[in-house]
Amino acid sequence: MILVVGANGMLGRDMMALIGDAARGVDIDEIDITSLESTERIIRTLKPEVVINCAAYTDVDACEINVETAMQVNGEGVAHLAMASRGIGARLIHVSTDYVFDGGKGSPYMEDDAPCPLGVYGESKLAGEMNAAFNPDHLIIRTQWLYGRHGKNFVETMLRLAAEKDELSVVDDQIGSPTWTVDLAHAILALVKTGSRGVYHAANSGFCSWNGFAQAIFEETGRQVLVRGMTTDELNRPARRPLYSTLDCGKLERDTGLRLQQWRSALKNYLDARTS
Repeated sequence: MILVVGANGMLGRDMMALIGDAARGVDIDEIDITSLESTERIIRTLKPEVVINCAAYTDVDACEINVETAMQVNGEGVAHLAMASRGIGARLIHVSTDYVFDGGKGSPYMEDDAPCPLGVYGESKLAGEMNAAFNPDHLIIRTQWLYGRHGKNFVETMLRLAAEKDELSVVDDQIGSPTWTVDLAHAILALVKTGSRGVYHAANSGFCSWNGFAQAIFEETGRQVLVRGMTTDELNRPARRPLYSTLDCGKLERDTGLRLQQWRSALKNYLDARTS
């Protein structure tokens, strides 16, 4: 049995749907990963062979204010999952982020590049990666720019704003790979099935700016919206963001044979799925 922690979230729900009958999902109403006692009780009771952690505190700007909560959920919570899963001989799969990097490399990040987070969110997720090692049988999967049917995301925000305005300003100096949670779920399951361990990167192929992503959303949906460019500094958000944080996913393809589809085709498939 595969236990999905954070099963009601955007990635968790797609993960549950993909795994099917072999999955058991838990969320905050059943498990509090910031509590070792709660975590051990659930895992010892359910006795999964694999634990996939999709739970996270992902509000990047709020993390700058709620530092303790970010560290408890994204850092200590992973330690608790690692210790509890190790205690029953289960594998731990942990989902991490491109925000563990500072975006200054200028080319796609490899799994063994040195992390250097710019803010609390990245620091807390890096702490989680380190804490996953409490279970020697662990797998860390870094991804980025997620969107999916079951949670707040950039695509839905843009479509909502397009219904209200005919002109938007979107940052054009942050570069990454928009990633559909359905495709990420397939990558995670492929790595589980191959028994992969260590660190892997998984994202839809190709890259763009947030501005380019917004333009693609409007083109695919036939919205007539003027998308103006702006810099990250002009946006003036509390948390610093990496400007070029694309992930090299060659290791995933080599070890599983899976190459995630190009980001634009993934977007089209997502948009088709949400209206079907």
